[in-house]
Amino acid sequence: MIIVDTALAKRHAEGRPLRVALVGAGYMGRGIAMHFLEPIEGMQLVAVSNRTIADAARAYAQSGIESPVTASSVGQLETAIASRKPAIADDAMLLCQAEGIDVIIESTGEIEFGSHVATEAIRNGKHVVLMNAEMDATIGPILKVYADRQGVVVTNTDGDEPGVAMNLVRFVRGVGYRPVAAGNLKGMIDPYRTPDTQRAFAEKYHQKPRMITSFADGTKLSMECTILANATGFRVGKRGMYGPKCAHVKEAMTVFPVEQLMADGLVDYLLGAEPHTGAWVVAHSGNPTKQQYMNYFKMGDGPFYVFYTPYHLPHVQIVDTVARAGLFGDATVAPIGAPVTDVLTVAKKDLTTGEMLDGIGGFMAYGTIDNADVVRREALLPMGLSEGCKLKRNIPKDQPIRSDDVVFPSGRLCDKLRQEQDRHFAVNR
Repeated sequence: MIIVDTALAKRHAEGRPLRVALVGAGYMGRGIAMHFLEPIEGMQLVAVSNRTIADAARAYAQSGIESPVTASSVGQLETAIASRKPAIADDAMLLCQAEGIDVIIESTGEIEFGSHVATEAIRNGKHVVLMNAEMDATIGPILKVYADRQGVVVTNTDGDEPGVAMNLVRFVRGVGYRPVAAGNLKGMIDPYRTPDTQRAFAEKYHQKPRMITSFADGTKLSMECTILANATGFRVGKRGMYGPKCAHVKEAMTVFPVEQLMADGLVDYLLGAEPHTGAWVVAHSGNPTKQQYMNYFKMGDGPFYVFYTPYHLPHVQIVDTVARAGLFGDATVAPIGAPVTDVLTVAKKDLTTGEMLDGIGGFMAYGTIDNADVVRREALLPMGLSEGCKLKRNIPKDQPIRSDDVVFPSGRLCDKLRQEQDRHFAVNR
């Protein structure tokens, strides 16, 4: 984005870099740190936090920076930042509370832990960039309410599919067309995959088996499409989405029910379609003259047109999201109000009374998307809250689990935020 690089160049020339802190130094977090440490003009990565502090140090070491300052208090962290010395901490709250940090990147993928990070960062007036689709899909709307009250931005990120798609949505609107569908590209979906079936693939790509399982069983897809739905107002055409098999993304203009496209718009995915990665948007115009121009530029006969980005690079494209939030107060992709869709919990196998659900990417359940009004009406258990819940009755394979089928763990912030979200939007609906 031209306006972003110009603004960053100005901050660099003035010696006022945008100061960024990273929470979570796993595989993706370390990739983000490496990219920021190259360095990027007009931005400075000032601190990294990880519960295993050696991994925070590793995030710097892989870019050739040895012996960062270990901070055990807010004062120590603020001193390091003021001295422009790289800092690490095992307590993420220090990053959320310290002066001298403009933007927090939350990259843990943990919902309960991430809830504490996001709310504390917002409370302290910091913009929050979420590399945490799981949390965003579960409590993103109420976090947006908190951020609005504090005058800061909470946003998911460019580079992940919801952000890539949302950039296309905004482009399509900006050039005078109506977006009517948007979504992901997927190579395969098998809801019964487990960490055992995905272990070899995960090890090959230095990932955690549970994370890879959430990709394969469709849970992560449902989370990402929920983020996009909550940012656009688009709904799903049916539980789990249509997911039509396509040879190429351009077929998106022909494979969804026209009446649903033209009513509320759809979030969905294409299965097996080239270019196999990135995101897409279907746009509409009924203007005959516009259709003539689009035909001339080889976009098709209309009235539907497909726009797509053939890549998504989360650890690279996040730079634009951080800059847009920190410099312009602009969210890449954030809820526009009440939840539009939600991710419910479905049994992967026959489950027994007394068992404790093992959450996202586990052996026991997968998440699938449905419209939020349906999830609310049927009182279904949000997948993002499922981990640690104890079953009160037997649940057959492929049956959705209701909230009253389980006993929730006590004292979790994510549960309190979800309850607040439900109450807030029930009043404002």
